[in-house]
Amino acid sequence: MPQLIDFILHIDEHLVTIVNQFGNSTYLVLFLMIFIETGVVILPFLPGDSLLFAASALAANQAFNLNIWLLLAVFFAAAVLGDSVNYEIGKRVGLAASNNSFFGRFLDQQKLNKAEAFFNKHGGKTIAIARFMPFIRTFAPFISGGSHMNYRKFIHYNVLGGFLWVALCCTAGYFFGNIPVVQDNFSLVVLGIIGISLLPIIVAYCRGRLNRKPESL
Repeated sequence: MPQLIDFILHIDEHLVTIVNQFGNSTYLVLFLMIFIETGVVILPFLPGDSLLFAASALAANQAFNLNIWLLLAVFFAAAVLGDSVNYEIGKRVGLAASNNSFFGRFLDQQKLNKAEAFFNKHGGKTIAIARFMPFIRTFAPFISGGSHMNYRKFIHYNVLGGFLWVALCCTAGYFFGNIPVVQDNFSLVVLGIIGISLLPIIVAYCRGRLNRKPESL
């Protein structure tokens, strides 16, 4: 875990090492990192937003020979395929997973039914919005598959959300990642990205706590 935290906080430095070590195969490494982060439900803590931002910042520096357009394509493919695999896993083992001690904390049959009702009410836009929320973006496709959300609706918003997520994060990294004040305080920038991404979750949690009716005695 300390190594993971160090990788996230100093992701710019670690990406430089990856580029120098793997060369053109860096695209494959980055694809796998995003694919695993979005497609493997037990690994929601891997870097997502910060990885897109940092890799695009390197692409803006000609010294690293990374093509921003190729990066966009690689990240988009990884994001869409990762969510699709996650959906299929949820669809096939969703109910069985709810009996597992780890997954049981997040979903059971009652929660799957609520999730299905939520998706039917709010539509697949939930999948697109979840792209911008760490942890949530990993569990959303899994739960949507487990609750048997219509796949056509899912893939539509999967593609839309993946496109918006990759486009916004990579554009921000490409145009702002190499500003001196950003480079000199990259760890703080990463923490800021994580904080902003988690803000909707925190707000929703606080609202839920405030709106919860006190239990009757």
